[in-house]
Amino acid sequence: MESSGRANVLVVANRTAATPALLDAVISRAAESPAQFHLVVPAPEHDHLRHPHDHRATDKALALALPLTLEAAGGHADCSVSIRHDPMDAIEETLRAGEFDEIILSTLPRHVSHWLHLDLPSRVAHLGLPLTTVIAGERQESGVA
Repeated sequence: MESSGRANVLVVANRTAATPALLDAVISRAAESPAQFHLVVPAPEHDHLRHPHDHRATDKALALALPLTLEAAGGHADCSVSIRHDPMDAIEETLRAGEFDEIILSTLPRHVSHWLHLDLPSRVAHLGLPLTTVIAGERQESGVA
């Protein structure tokens, strides 16, 4: 992503990529200061059974989520699907490939979230970037790593 005086924000989501909670977080962050957003979706675990670049279900989800994210971000967003199904691997790989200033992590509610069960927000916080964790259906949590 090109800097252009904007903060580069990595947005990590899977099934929550188009939820109102995540879109509200993107709108809120975009209102703070100029930013561009990169949405990365880790490959669903079942995708390893197919060709590594065959992400039809994820691509359909992104086709729905990207226009909403673009609108929420004021038109400054793009997206990709990681070949990694482990979200931490997908995040680390994306961070190595680009320069990011902060992370927004979006996940399912606590009672169904595999990511929260793995304590992904704490693991991501150890990367040293400001982190906002968005849980679908809950109020937004924010914190600096």
